[in-house]
Amino acid sequence: MAKKAFLIDMDGVLLYGDRAIPGAKEFIERLRENGHKFLILTNNSRYTPRDLQHRMNHAGINIGAEHFFSSAMATAHFVSIQKPKGSAFVLGGTGLYQALNEVGYSFTDYRPDFVILGEMESYPYDKIVRACQLVMSGVPFIATNPDPSGPGEGGIVPACGAVAALLEKASGYTPYFVGKPNPLILRAALRYIGEHSENAVMVGDRMDTDVKVGLESGLETILVLTGVTKLEDVNRFPYRPHHIVSSVADIKLDSES
Repeated sequence: MAKKAFLIDMDGVLLYGDRAIPGAKEFIERLRENGHKFLILTNNSRYTPRDLQHRMNHAGINIGAEHFFSSAMATAHFVSIQKPKGSAFVLGGTGLYQALNEVGYSFTDYRPDFVILGEMESYPYDKIVRACQLVMSGVPFIATNPDPSGPGEGGIVPACGAVAALLEKASGYTPYFVGKPNPLILRAALRYIGEHSENAVMVGDRMDTDVKVGLESGLETILVLTGVTKLEDVNRFPYRPHHIVSSVADIKLDSES
């Protein structure tokens, strides 16, 4: 049998803020030494793979940019299939713009093929107004991820899902979310590394995104307890992960004796 491929969430699994979670560095080294394919899978569309690599390296975990896959990359893949080399009105960060540019998309506020919302440091009100006008005029509305909040400087800040809710309320149109828990992002990630769901493992710290998307995509799932989900929270959900471990340090690879 081929060695299992690993799709790994970043925050709460490998990193806590700017610090590596104990055992994370060694876990990545074990994956590499034992010849396992792996991707760091993140719903945050704001950053490029190089940005994410720098953040991880700064925390002491040596990972190349090719090992990152974001909701921005999944969104770019999705729209390039729906409308090859189309156009979009974008509210988002550098990561989203770069991913769309790499699939040949152009950016405009005049009759775009899509309105695409992602994560960014701050959302200019005039662009929110224009996005709302375009969506109300019939332009399809896509958002990279449904997360309502996320970590920022000084604490938790509103994220893509919160701004999507604002636009939905104002326009009356619901966006199509590409990121977790939509299985679309996992399928895109698996294609990216040339793997099949039956030979892949999803590792995450959230029952409502990581475990849910893994189960719905046919992957083996591992819940780690270093992030937002505590052991007593698991029974609140109607589904279960295949495995629960304290941290990635406790994950045993099938290639290890």
